[in-house]
Amino acid sequence: MKSAAPGAAHARWKPAQLLVVALFAAGQALLWLAYYGNGAKRLIGDEQNYQDVALAILGGGAWMPSTIWPPLQSLFLAAIYAIAGVHVLAVQLVQTLLIVGCAIVLRAIWRRVGGVRAANIAAGLFLLNPSNAAYAQWLWPEAPHLFLVLIAFWLVLERPESRAASFGAGASVAFALLAKSLLAGFWPVFLIAFLRPTRPRFRTGSAAMFLLGIALVTAPALWHGWREVGKPMIADSSLYNAWIGLTDRWRSDYIEDQGGVTLPEFLASGTTPQQRNAVYAEKIEALLDERGIATVVADQLGRQYFRLFSAKTPLLSQLPGPACAGHLSAYASPPWLTVTLTGASDVFHAATLVGFAFGVACWRRRPDRALWLIGAYLAYQLALFGILHVKARFLFPMMPFLCAFAGSFFAAWPVRDSGFARDPLAFTRPRLIAGSLLAVLLIVLAFAGPLLDPSCAR
Repeated sequence: MKSAAPGAAHARWKPAQLLVVALFAAGQALLWLAYYGNGAKRLIGDEQNYQDVALAILGGGAWMPSTIWPPLQSLFLAAIYAIAGVHVLAVQLVQTLLIVGCAIVLRAIWRRVGGVRAANIAAGLFLLNPSNAAYAQWLWPEAPHLFLVLIAFWLVLERPESRAASFGAGASVAFALLAKSLLAGFWPVFLIAFLRPTRPRFRTGSAAMFLLGIALVTAPALWHGWREVGKPMIADSSLYNAWIGLTDRWRSDYIEDQGGVTLPEFLASGTTPQQRNAVYAEKIEALLDERGIATVVADQLGRQYFRLFSAKTPLLSQLPGPACAGHLSAYASPPWLTVTLTGASDVFHAATLVGFAFGVACWRRRPDRALWLIGAYLAYQLALFGILHVKARFLFPMMPFLCAFAGSFFAAWPVRDSGFARDPLAFTRPRLIAGSLLAVLLIVLAFAGPLLDPSCAR
């Protein structure tokens, strides 16, 4: 039997790679047409704040003027504007590269966990979903934050023995904290990556370099917080977001949204973060006393995860549609384009959630430190958004690993018979039943919110 020619395996992937590139290019064309085709999309919510602060920085203003918003995104915008001029397009091009970079790093992470085919599918699912790719065009910090998080995962999992890589991972985590505060309670869990099966059991030197990277990068912001408010902090809006999360009513975004309405009240409640947090801690305590913890927990479970997993992503929320259903019509896209983007987004969203459900339920390989770390990250995000104010865009930090497990499932598909195993998955009847139940739950959370909340029928 003849052996395969060198590079033959590589050539087999070429058509698939070309297809992904073509589909990505087509998706990008549709997104750019939607954003600029009938006049540029207007900035919404925190986008305008990041833009205003970036312009103020260029004019000589403070680099960290707020205790609510972390500083990195405005500094990132200001740096791009200083080089390319004040053009949102320049930011969009840079962030498009970051989104592509996220897919590349996700592939590098998952090929060691689930294999090359699964990693390729995971990267494709992530990159071709228009609701993911659209984050490159907005001024929210989601794209830089996610890229930094994935770089940190890749460095600690790929080179835990390297002190230079560990320092880079710590610096990446620190910059991610300066972009969004979501990792504030999670970053110590990255130390799992420095455990090893042989003695000594812990890579002390690498862990120390990881912590040093975090300390050096966050030091200026922490020192600024100490000088300004007497507390070493980057940004703190946790109790504000908890209050909004506990008082949210609807199961999808932008219906009678209370975030922008409540923020001025929060800022006026005290002159320092400590004073504001004290006021809102009392409000939360009073709410819990009034409604009872059991009722509050039931309300949160019946609302928060509909918002988190909603198929009405930030892209779809900004497309033209009825305001009563939470459509902002920030885009002026024609009906055919709105329908196309909505349909493509819904298909990829459903495929990712269903694939993730079966990928998790059918996983049979014993978890290693990579899976423990990824699992802890997903669990942390789910726990966090059981309480805090949830926007659909907060699923984005979880999306790469949802795509990863989905990639493993689709790589092993089709299932030939019950009990069939394809490493690392096993398609036994109990696992398939569990996967089916989880898939149904996630699809209900994704699509049933508007049916349960007929906001336009009032």
